[in-house]
Amino acid sequence: MIQAEISIYPMATRTTSASFYIAKAIESIQNIENLRFEINSMGTILESDSIDVINAASKKMMETVHNLGIVRVEVIIKIDSRRDKDVKMEEKIASVKKYIEL
Repeated sequence: MIQAEISIYPMATRTTSASFYIAKAIESIQNIENLRFEINSMGTILESDSIDVINAASKKMMETVHNLGIVRVEVIIKIDSRRDKDVKMEEKIASVKKYIEL
């Protein structure tokens, strides 16, 4: 399973808020087959068993922001590819949480 964290930064917008552009980028990947995603306050987690799907989603997100009139988009992608077992994003979070003492 492959998880990737992607952060999209539209440059030179009229405002400091990026929410509109990020929302449109996320909307653009909602119907990609074999892709799950989850947003958080710092980025979006993409999950698939195919790096090609992750790459296609990343490209679609970037192109969507460009197509909204933004001529410069910074994209940061961090990828975790694991082949020894099939671990979903929720399972990774649960694995950490079991060690947190509240």
